[in-house]
Amino acid sequence: MAVTDAHCHKADGESRFFLCSPFALPMPPNAVVFHGTHPWYLDDFDEARLRERLSSDRAAGVGEIGLDRLRDRNISPRMREVFERQLEVAAEFGRPVVLHGAKCWGEVVKACKPYAGRIPSFLFHGFSRSDGLLPDIVAMNGFVSIGPALLNDHAVNYRELAKKIPLDRLLVESDRTEENFAEVPSVDEIAAKLAELRGLAFDELSAALEANATCFVS
Repeated sequence: MAVTDAHCHKADGESRFFLCSPFALPMPPNAVVFHGTHPWYLDDFDEARLRERLSSDRAAGVGEIGLDRLRDRNISPRMREVFERQLEVAAEFGRPVVLHGAKCWGEVVKACKPYAGRIPSFLFHGFSRSDGLLPDIVAMNGFVSIGPALLNDHAVNYRELAKKIPLDRLLVESDRTEENFAEVPSVDEIAAKLAELRGLAFDELSAALEANATCFVS
C-alpha cells in the first residue's frame, strides 16, 4: 500500500502528497496544496493572496506557518502577528493547518489552543519535543508527522517519541525540497522503520496512516 507524504515542498511520484508550496499553480491532481507564509519569510506575507487561493481551491489548507527559534532565539512581534493572522484566516475558511515550531513547540501549541474547533485539524510537522505536549495536540485534533530522522540510528529520543504518539494521530513526511531532493528517503522507507519500531506489520501501519491522512484533510 502506498503511503501519503504528509509534508513536502517537492513531490517524488507519491500517489498522494500534502504540498507546502505557497501560491503554487497549477496544482498537481494528486496533491493537497497548503498556502501560507513560513516564519523565515515574513516579508512575503500577503493575506489578500492567501484568501484568494483558499477561495479558489476548497481543498487547500494553510501552511507551513508557525514560530521559529532556529535563526533567532527571540520570537519577534511580527512573527507572532503573521502566525496569528494566518490562524485567523484558516479558522474563517475552516481549513486544516500545517505547523512549524522549531525550538518553540510549546508556544505554538499555546497559540493554537484558542482555535481548536474553529480550525478542523492541525499537523505538527517536524515535531521533536518530548511526549508531554501530546495530550494537548490530541485534544486539538492534531496529528504528528514523523520524518527522515527516524532512520538515523543515533536518534534515540526521536524513535522513543515515535513509539508514543497515538496510532490514530500518526503521519509520515519526507520534508523534501528542491535542495535535498536527491538525499531524502521515501515515505515508504520511513513508514517501514516506524512499523518495525512499533511492532506492527507494514500493511497494518500503512492502513492507519492513510486513514489518518484522510482524516486530517477531510
